[in-house]
Amino acid sequence: MHPPRNDDLRLVQAVDASMGTLALLVAHDLKLFPAFREGPLTVVQLGARLGIAERPAAALLSIAEAQGFLRSADGVYRLTPLAEDYLLPESPTYYGGMLDLRIATSSFNSFDALKRAVLSDVAPAYGGGELFESNAENASRAETFTRAMHSRSMAAALAWPRLIDLSANRVMLDIAGGSGAHSIGAAHAWPNLNCVVYDIKQICVLAEQYVKSEGLSERIGTQPGNMWQEPLPSADLHFYSNVYHDWPHEKCSFLTRKSFDALPKGGRLVVHEMLYDDDKKGPLETAIYSITMLLWTEGRQYSGRELSEMMSDAGFREIEVKRSFGLWSIVTGIK
Repeated sequence: MHPPRNDDLRLVQAVDASMGTLALLVAHDLKLFPAFREGPLTVVQLGARLGIAERPAAALLSIAEAQGFLRSADGVYRLTPLAEDYLLPESPTYYGGMLDLRIATSSFNSFDALKRAVLSDVAPAYGGGELFESNAENASRAETFTRAMHSRSMAAALAWPRLIDLSANRVMLDIAGGSGAHSIGAAHAWPNLNCVVYDIKQICVLAEQYVKSEGLSERIGTQPGNMWQEPLPSADLHFYSNVYHDWPHEKCSFLTRKSFDALPKGGRLVVHEMLYDDDKKGPLETAIYSITMLLWTEGRQYSGRELSEMMSDAGFREIEVKRSFGLWSIVTGIK
């Protein structure tokens, strides 16, 4: 027998990553992070506040610190800026909606569900029903899903509009725009820009609530519609976020061509996604996001090169790929 050529760190990380996720979901569900609003806590104090014993309290605090959400000194824990930005409900970039969705859909975020999806190439979400049809038929489910997407989108939505010059644009059509998070971000960054969230009727109602809470109802409207079957409303900027990854290549190409045909000369298309590297060898987080699509949709993650080729084939020029925020990127082209 010979020693292995590598240590087992990467394997341990891959095997145990799911337990870190579960620990975060439990901490969120127990409202561990809001417990620190009024100041630092010891293990004993946190346990008393959450109604749990000292041993599980210490375990949750330890993993939350290792994940970067807490820091400690002399046995006293406090929130990090990361936790304040993403794990407190009063933060505009609160991630709670996504964590709630993970808890609510835990039955198909499982080994059995993923294996079925791999073997059948059918997403098991909502019992195998099509995701967006299910949201259209179930208002409660649509709200939970939209809250999740809003929480995952808002921080990135405040970043990408500052990376490109939109001073000449007047109307942004936020296609399948969900909560309107990206319209909100674009409107804050560019006072010249009005936006239209284009989605199914049930989602438009929710988007109007988010827009109203930001005081942007005069500049951001909604229009119910079907992007596959109906003409797209008039606009000089088309924006898609986390839309292309829901669909196979041929359907994404259809949307790209449809936007090209609908936009005026000089109009811009922006696609916002978590991208693979062009060689498709990473990053790991994008690969994980792509396999997650097996559970939810018929799509997958794309590389910047793939999306650029779709735009070029449709007729767009001046195509650019820009890293925008964290793992997110935009791919943009001009008609």
